[in-house]
Amino acid sequence: MKMNKRVYGVVGIRSIMSNWNADFSGHPKSTSNGDFFGSDKAFKYPIKKMWQAQGEKVIYVRSYKIDDKVKKDKDETLQPQDLNEQYTKVFDTELDVNTSSKEILKNLFSAIDIMNFGATFAEKKQNISITGAVQVGQGFNKYDGMNVEIQDILSPFRNSNKEDADASSLGKKIMADEAHYFYSFSVNPANYNDYVALDIDGFEGYTTEAFEKFKKGCLVAATAHNTNSKVGCENEFALFITCKEGSNLYLANIDAYVDFRKEGAENFINLEKISKLLTNKMDQIENIEIYYNDIDTMLELGGLKCSVNSLY
Repeated sequence: MKMNKRVYGVVGIRSIMSNWNADFSGHPKSTSNGDFFGSDKAFKYPIKKMWQAQGEKVIYVRSYKIDDKVKKDKDETLQPQDLNEQYTKVFDTELDVNTSSKEILKNLFSAIDIMNFGATFAEKKQNISITGAVQVGQGFNKYDGMNVEIQDILSPFRNSNKEDADASSLGKKIMADEAHYFYSFSVNPANYNDYVALDIDGFEGYTTEAFEKFKKGCLVAATAHNTNSKVGCENEFALFITCKEGSNLYLANIDAYVDFRKEGAENFINLEKISKLLTNKMDQIENIEIYYNDIDTMLELGGLKCSVNSLY
């Protein structure tokens, strides 16, 4: 079913003795003034991996192949697939210079990650840029007590690349002791109106089904994504503001209006600023939903009219 309502929201992700989004030095990513944040790519990746595990078509995730044609004097080599190879693998069809743009668009929109997040596709003389219905901002850590911890790791192997190495090599694992990242997102189905006008076979625009899959990812994907560095990362909060159809309400990144603090072992998420922001806009809003970890988190709604649900 085609979706015609805009949605705005915030997703909160906690990181306990883990590294939600590392920079190239291995440290938690930060701005030049020292504010820690997670990129939109870090937010989307666990959602894409969750969709992929559920059997959905997903294009923009890394996949590998064994290639024996990299260099003639080398054996078979593990390497990432290129975009053309990923397209062929997912859609089980060859892409060539004679493939029509309509056919490519039909396939691309059948992939759940592209239906939600859009794509840049430049292959075989095709140059297609799709602005996604779902746009995600940068997620800033709002806990001012965060510290970076560095753990030395002893490898069971020596480094054979060093001629004088006679002992096991050392490595490091860099983590945040505790961080709480809050991401803004918006969902605007009208971003696909131009593609609907192209009369692409089977494509009617952004769908309610695609949104529900995105929403599910906002609630569980970080928790489900248990890699070595992500163990300790979990979903702890999500806010969804659904506008009425035809609403004139437009909101900027609303994570700026969410405050976080700790008192002992309890976390407090304060939404008083969001309540104030929406006070005179409720006639434009169909509903407001909140999901949160009610085991150790307290909500301060500030009079916000919404439904409140437990994540667990």
